[in-house]
Amino acid sequence: MKIKTNFHFHTGDDDADPIDYSTIEGIDRAAELGFGALAITCHQKFAWTKEYADYAEKKGVLFIPGIEIYIGETPENSHRHTVILNATKGAENIRTFKELSAYKHAHPEAFVLAVHPYFYGHFSLHELLEPNIALYDAVEQSWFYSKMFNRNIKGKEIAEKYHLPFISTGDNHYLDFLDKNYCTVEAEENTPEAIFSAIKAGKFENTTSPCNFLFDMVWKQGMYFAKEYFWRKNGSKKNHV
Repeated sequence: MKIKTNFHFHTGDDDADPIDYSTIEGIDRAAELGFGALAITCHQKFAWTKEYADYAEKKGVLFIPGIEIYIGETPENSHRHTVILNATKGAENIRTFKELSAYKHAHPEAFVLAVHPYFYGHFSLHELLEPNIALYDAVEQSWFYSKMFNRNIKGKEIAEKYHLPFISTGDNHYLDFLDKNYCTVEAEENTPEAIFSAIKAGKFENTTSPCNFLFDMVWKQGMYFAKEYFWRKNGSKKNHV
């Protein structure tokens, strides 16, 4: 069966970013667009609940537990982003690659995604990805690229070098690009185990298209960054690492 998926999705339950839509509204929109599986990946917070999962199931959506953690070589230097899918609440405590390794050993069902690994900013993995590549199950193709600006190219090269899936996600903080960048998986059934097994076997297809550089990447994302700046300046929720 073909399953339309998004493995990197933030909602209003995220304490690190100003997101206007609730988890329920996000599920509703995903269902309207025909998604069969959606992973909630709030920053350093396990926001999945059975209530959300039950609601999503009624909408025909598998709601996958996930989290976007801040990680580094030491707890004091943990600010590089990594997504853990099919996660448990215990993933909130991971701060180092050593701890991630121990977590994967204890939770072999987990699927670890290297998100926007070579994008500008201290939050990307950059030089730490390859030394820790054995911990990752796939590399993300981010929606944030255009014909003239594409930081996904290096990520794709690394995925190919290490024979890892290169999968398209939304990394949604607003819903505009939810239906532009996603991954369709050919799985035997709509379960996390079957989906991730299929991805590892290469049974997926990315749907992706470049953004309009000026409108989407400069204007729209710039407006979001401005909103985020004033949100943090006013002391809203937690400060983002």
